[in-house]
Amino acid sequence: MNKSNTSRRASRSSRTISLSAAKTADVPANGFSYSPTFFEGLVDAALAHAKKLGATDAAAHASEGCGLSVSVRKGELENVERNRDKSLGITVHLGQRRGNASTSDFSQAAIEQTVQAAFDIARFTAADPFAALPDEADIARSEEQRTDLELFFPWAITSEQAAQIALQAETAALSVDKRITNSEGAGVSAQQSHFFSAHTHGFRGGYASSRHSLSVSPIAGRGDDMQRDAWYSSQRDALELASPEAVGRYAAERALSRLHARKIATTECPVLFESPLAAGLLGSFVQAISGGALYRKSSFLLDSLGKQVFPKHIDILEDPFIKRGKGSSPFDDEGVRVQARSVVEAGRVQGYFLGSYSARKLGMKTTGNAGGSHNLMFSSRLTRPGDDLEAMLRRLGTGLFVTELMGSGVNYVTGDYSRGASGFWVEKGSIAYPVHEITIAGNMKAMLKGIEAVGSDAYNHGAKTVGSILINKMKVAGS
Repeated sequence: MNKSNTSRRASRSSRTISLSAAKTADVPANGFSYSPTFFEGLVDAALAHAKKLGATDAAAHASEGCGLSVSVRKGELENVERNRDKSLGITVHLGQRRGNASTSDFSQAAIEQTVQAAFDIARFTAADPFAALPDEADIARSEEQRTDLELFFPWAITSEQAAQIALQAETAALSVDKRITNSEGAGVSAQQSHFFSAHTHGFRGGYASSRHSLSVSPIAGRGDDMQRDAWYSSQRDALELASPEAVGRYAAERALSRLHARKIATTECPVLFESPLAAGLLGSFVQAISGGALYRKSSFLLDSLGKQVFPKHIDILEDPFIKRGKGSSPFDDEGVRVQARSVVEAGRVQGYFLGSYSARKLGMKTTGNAGGSHNLMFSSRLTRPGDDLEAMLRRLGTGLFVTELMGSGVNYVTGDYSRGASGFWVEKGSIAYPVHEITIAGNMKAMLKGIEAVGSDAYNHGAKTVGSILINKMKVAGS
């Protein structure tokens, strides 16, 4: 993004912050109330006032989000919600002290008051030698920032149109089988946002993004044998959403497959995690090697850099530059340069997930992960194109196929894992019957090293892409 003209910037020596030029220099589009140019002027004004007050350094972030959410249930409109929010956040540094404040009021007086509040907080905050802006050498300069990531696809949909799509999904679910007796509803959401950030170590940047979704949750059965399941589709571009009929039918089939579920005896057996749940295992690994957990020494993977954490056939790649990716970005939340990299290679950890603060605490360099991980791809060198879910069930042989997990159940200090679960008991590679009211348990270290296979049924869950995962052995507590 180009820098704003000096005529639009607030003079450091001036006692007033003028935003009038920014207001008229650009026209908001695509349903937003504020233009990128206005946000740029707003941020520059806040930074200028912070420097005027005597800040050593400062950072500012202006953002706006808006959207529509519609839900239906049993053929009737249940809820229509339009959301619109805006914010200006300012961080002031006074040497090694730091203060933060924010406001949703973009008036000149409110900006000055917010900057002053951040300044006052910094004055009374204890010094922290690690609380500084990122090093200038790590900043993603304007000319480096990728503009071809295709993250923004506004969806000009009315509440009536959204309700119609949701009704189509719910109707499709209810029409699959007469045993689909009820519905917890269906919903459509269209969300978009944009922002501009800058700080005094040379970063300037911002972009717009969108996230649209469709979901449905049918109920199968009657009386004491009722089962609920759900499915959804989520994309940056609404044109890439699965059809409402496909989402509805699949959700209904999942609910029907859970009817007549049984309890099973406590045992120890191999466990196959359905691909959406496998993404959760990847998320637990990411949390364990993220900066906050590491410098607080609250991770079961302390000092794991360069060590064998997975079997040799496992690789994990991070790529922030996938077009339309849900974890794509031209820079991280601090304006630091991002890059594609190997996180795990042949089972060995190649890198952590660090922002500048946690990197300094650990005596390391930032990895461009302030704000979290980018697009992650979890894969096995043993996986072949034909290793779909049916092949993975055959590989499982006799054991548990998990399709739903309840509760958090991960102790990140010890790695102990225990969660409520439901799914299917598998015998000789075929599903025998659905099971419920069970608990699966193990230790994350053993679970990660015990991954025997990864399916080709790759599923994208947020910023994580992974197939079903087969773990060699876990404890299963039943009746």
